[in-house]
Amino acid sequence: MHHRTVEELMTRNVVRARPDMPFKELVRLLAENDVTAAPVVDELDRPIGVVSEADLLRKSSAQADPSGLTPVPHLEAWERAKAEGTRVEELMSAPALCARPEWTVVEAARLMAVHNVKRLPVVDETDRLQGIVSRGDLLRIFLRRDDAIRDEIVGDVLRGTLGPLVASDVTVEVHEGHVSLGGTVAVESLIPVIERLCRSVDGVVSVAGHITYRAEGSGSPTEA
Repeated sequence: MHHRTVEELMTRNVVRARPDMPFKELVRLLAENDVTAAPVVDELDRPIGVVSEADLLRKSSAQADPSGLTPVPHLEAWERAKAEGTRVEELMSAPALCARPEWTVVEAARLMAVHNVKRLPVVDETDRLQGIVSRGDLLRIFLRRDDAIRDEIVGDVLRGTLGPLVASDVTVEVHEGHVSLGGTVAVESLIPVIERLCRSVDGVVSVAGHITYRAEGSGSPTEA
């Protein structure tokens, strides 16, 4: 099976920020390029942090409400420092959490979920910036056509990986990424293996198994 990698999904033309970039210049950079965040790189183009609109908005949220209706929020020391920052290096979130081009969607998605971040700079073996991958980029695998998903399951999983174990005895239907499996296999232990391999195919939303197996010593199929 071919799993889409971060390199296939990432954006290569990355808007970069420098640590010494002033606040207003950064706001202009994000606005002119229609992006909500940018990796911050050093002189060797290695990411040292990420700065986003959320980081910049702390400056506005920390100010007193002119109407006097909303109290000034309590800020931790690090939040106060960011709110008072005037350069990118004072505003960014650091260190930068990075992905590698060869990572699968699962690896990148897990890192995003664990650290609750929306994007990851992508770096090569020398830690130089190669691209950036976002949550939206990773979700693009779910735009795969149903027939492409079915072809991969039939060709790579059933005929390729499992081969003669299932032959043509398993049927596959795919609708909006939902896979429905049917047919009969020789032994019950094959059923969870087939379902697990189908779930690992890029673009699969869910797998419903309706596969039966032939009871030992019996020629009739048994419902799993």
